[in-house]
Amino acid sequence: MHSRDEVTGEEPLEIPLERISPETLARMLEEFVTRDWCEPANGEYTLEQKVEQVLRQLRDRQAMIVFDQASETWNIIPRQP
Repeated sequence: MHSRDEVTGEEPLEIPLERISPETLARMLEEFVTRDWCEPANGEYTLEQKVEQVLRQLRDRQAMIVFDQASETWNIIPRQP
């Protein structure tokens, strides 16, 4: 998703963490891990642990939150090296 949108030719916009309120960020992270987290059926991690892992990746700049203007959706994606 980090590449240009094939329909509009626009790149997704990165949303800096400091621009997102703590409450909104918490809801976004919870929504993200419940829709995109794949793990074995035994459930190794709690919701809180999953959220903390994603938050750590965002703070360490290993991942970023992006907004796609064409679809008006956001996502968390890995940063390209």
